[in-house]
This record gives sequence, structure tokens and C-alpha cells, in this order.
Amino acid sequence: MTGTIDEFKKLVDAEEFFQFFNMSYDLEVVNVNRLHILKKFSQYIQEIDDNSPDLSQEEKLNQYSLALQKAYQVFIESTPHEQKLFKVFNDKQKNVVTLTEITSD
Repeated sequence: MTGTIDEFKKLVDAEEFFQFFNMSYDLEVVNVNRLHILKKFSQYIQEIDDNSPDLSQEEKLNQYSLALQKAYQVFIESTPHEQKLFKVFNDKQKNVVTLTEITSD
């Protein structure tokens, strides 16, 4: 890995992260799960930063690389709906009555 933390902080797109870490990826998987992969990746980065604040830049980037691999793998093996990373997946719709709420008199 030849990039720096400063270069890493300038990345925006999922593809840029994969290229930065020289990781291969399936473009179809990324296109379908882009926001979910990035959200999961950001959660892993936060855990790394919170739990290991004294890592060197190189160690931190190595951990980030593993975190991106892990986030990508989550959405190869699971779906966004199963992961429920975003509020929309956790909010109950207000105009829907579920079958379990219907009782017969």
C-alpha cells in the first residue's frame, strides 16, 4: 500500500476506495450495494479509530483495508435489507397494517 492518510481522506466513491487499496471487486455488487458498503465501511473505520487511536498511519491504513474487504464481503453474503444500516429499513410504515395486527371478531 503506497497511499497516505491524507490521500485516503480525499476519497469519495466506492471505486476510489477499492482502487486505493488495490482490491479487486465486482462492479455489479458495488453498483447494487454502493451506499451500504460505504456505510458499513464507515462503521468499521469508526470502530478502528475509537478502539485503536495510537496506530501508526500505515497500521491504520492496513486496518482500513481489512475493513473495506469485510464491508464488501458482508454484501456478497447478505442483503441491505438484512443488514438494516439505514433508518428506512428500521422505520415501520405508517400506512401499513400487518397481518399479525388483524384479528377476527
